Amino acid sequence: MERTMKSNNLAKMIGKRVVQSCITILLVTLFVFALIQMVPGDPVANYLGATATEEQITYYRHLYGFDRPVIVQYLSWIGGLFRGTMGQSISYQSEIADIILPRLGTTLTMVIPAFIIGTITGILFGIIAAKNRGKTIDSVISFFANIGVSMPMFWLGMMGMLVFALKLRVLPSSGYVPITRDFGGWLSHMIMPIIVLSLGVNAGFVRLTRSSMLEVMRQDYVTTARAKGVSKKDVTFRHQLRNSMIPIVTTMGMRLGSMVGSTVLIESLFVIPGLGSVMMNGISNRDFMLVANGVLIISIFVAICNLVVDILYGIIDPRTR
Repeated sequence: MERTMKSNNLAKMIGKRVVQSCITILLVTLFVFALIQMVPGDPVANYLGATATEEQITYYRHLYGFDRPVIVQYLSWIGGLFRGTMGQSISYQSEIADIILPRLGTTLTMVIPAFIIGTITGILFGIIAAKNRGKTIDSVISFFANIGVSMPMFWLGMMGMLVFALKLRVLPSSGYVPITRDFGGWLSHMIMPIIVLSLGVNAGFVRLTRSSMLEVMRQDYVTTARAKGVSKKDVTFRHQLRNSMIPIVTTMGMRLGSMVGSTVLIESLFVIPGLGSVMMNGISNRDFMLVANGVLIISIFVAICNLVVDILYGIIDPRTR
């Protein structure tokens, strides 16, 4: 009976979060669409060039629906999303879904390994630093964590290119090879971007894990567990780490969601054809529908990450149910 009630509470919480996520995504689409309407510049005139006649501009504006009222354009876009289409890109002359979704896959092949590496190593180093508080190893780990938080990713990427590509010549400086075509080529091109992205994640989790562990280590139940003769390993992982996971899980969800949208500089630096680079092209070409759909994809990814965090909340801390 008690287990059934817990399952029902968790299901209600998940259902509530799903509804909230859908509303949030809808508001994001409305805000982004309204915002891009205020951006100066005509995508049709920009695409056709300075030699285009007024008749040509009028024809293409009607063809892409830019001559309709803004609210009609918005509703047409939302209706197309429910039908499985994102509209047409005026700069690429193609269906937007065919442009964005492959680029999203490219971005995720960089973001997910970087997130996994940075999270695991960050939590482990944070535990080591907390368990050795005040010792040399704690000072060393904290020092490098502070450097990792302070250094811009773009600068770290340039330093990596200077050392490993130009000086040592062991890695290519830029470019991209699809993972399905050549895994070795993909790895050689992506190892630097992945490491650069993971360093920022690692540093943040080192600091957060260390502070959370130190806070939990002062609690009475930890002292009681030690007095009962519980092994150091069980005290560390079953009592200290488990009870310090709430802020860590929160940061995990937020960090993973934000990483997808913050890879623009890294993709530009290493010439990776990901979601960030295609959105930059859309902005420079005034391809507003391409930008709007890119922001929509990012907002959906962030909403999914937050939903997973809420579910993990309910599993780690039953009080949230």
